[in-house]
Amino acid sequence: MSSYKGRMGQDVENQGNNLPKQRWDAPKDKVPTDRTLVVGAGEPGKKRRQRYVEKDGKCNVHHGNVRETYRYLSDIFTTLVDLKWRFNLLVFTMVYTTTWIFFGFIWWLIAYIRGDLEHAEDRDWTPCVNNLNGFVSAFLFSIETETTIGYGYRVITDKCPEGIVLLLVQAILGSIVNAFMVGCMFVKISQPKKRAETLMFSHKAVISLRDGRLCLMFRVGDLRNSHIVEASIRAKLIKSKQTKEGEFIPLNQTDINVGFDTGDDRLFLVSPLIISHEFNEHSPFWEISQAQLAKEEFEIVVILEGMVEATGMTCQARSSYLDSEVMWGQRFMPVLTLEEGFYEVDYDTFHNTYDTPTPSCSAKELAELAKKGEAIPLPPADPPKLATGPGSDTELPEGPGTRAGEEEEGGGGEEEEVFRRDSEEGRGEAQNVTNGDVNKMENGE
Repeated sequence: MSSYKGRMGQDVENQGNNLPKQRWDAPKDKVPTDRTLVVGAGEPGKKRRQRYVEKDGKCNVHHGNVRETYRYLSDIFTTLVDLKWRFNLLVFTMVYTTTWIFFGFIWWLIAYIRGDLEHAEDRDWTPCVNNLNGFVSAFLFSIETETTIGYGYRVITDKCPEGIVLLLVQAILGSIVNAFMVGCMFVKISQPKKRAETLMFSHKAVISLRDGRLCLMFRVGDLRNSHIVEASIRAKLIKSKQTKEGEFIPLNQTDINVGFDTGDDRLFLVSPLIISHEFNEHSPFWEISQAQLAKEEFEIVVILEGMVEATGMTCQARSSYLDSEVMWGQRFMPVLTLEEGFYEVDYDTFHNTYDTPTPSCSAKELAELAKKGEAIPLPPADPPKLATGPGSDTELPEGPGTRAGEEEEGGGGEEEEVFRRDSEEGRGEAQNVTNGDVNKMENGE
């Protein structure tokens, strides 16, 4: 059991480093089974969570102690495509150079055995290849033959049957090498990985009420005008668990329903969309309240898939949200506005959220209150304030439904009121324009 824990700990913890071959024998080195693995953040006394999937979609899983390396060679094409560019170009150059040198050596060997090199100056001698007088000229003839250049200076004669057979073999093998290597380079160049760079996920996920139900929400968007065809979204909850029998399952994956039953997981991603997961009886967040959320350790992995409109190849973009990146009592700021004849998306507010009254109890407790006919316990409505945004110095006020620190008392009251009033007016205007009717555009207003 300890050796199993040691191997699992190596895969998760030793990110970017060579996996040390060691055993977890000391009790202090055993992997904890009650919480998800954590690693130090470089500062004493401070710890940070180890991501399973980075924000840019990179998976933090390293495969160690793989002894059956022959499996990679059984699928050599995929292995070459997966190589880094510098190694791929090195293999590409070495394969062609090796074949040219190999066949050049055979051409030189035929000329040497036939005695063509000794009669290079004899005009009455019929060689296998005209004007082949050494290894360098044999190497050049090999390149001309395989690449079908044919300068016309070195030509095979009809008095050399072994040379004719070698010419056929080199032509066939050269075509195979060309098909394999050019195909490998084409697939690597046309990989749709870079297309995922223009697919955006919000930096934070939020929890708030939608139609009287608690929902987990995050935002996705596409920066390109060429769309993702047949786009679909799915989400996974990554959380370690322990079964009733005592078995510990590290990084257990649980499906999060983001509209599979209703078809809402199939997206028409022309403008940014807010993906919602409703907290119901089948949700893993059914019994989680705001207070319990602060104690939980989990990661939500979101996966956006679709076909690139320009190439028809499948593209996948990934991101993740740690428990500290899930904001209770927040909503996303509107980004879509109606202009003269078109809709405009403002990506400056793509990641921004604002406070909204949200009960701090769990979805299960809300359902029990609804059965009893009691009102939903909402916190007092404070003036909303702009929340998240990368690099923003604005902090959230403390109160139910937020995770911000305390506001300092006194000072800046007048400036704060102006900021709040501007935020309210700006958001109200954006909502009115977003939800405005099309008659305004038709009447030229």
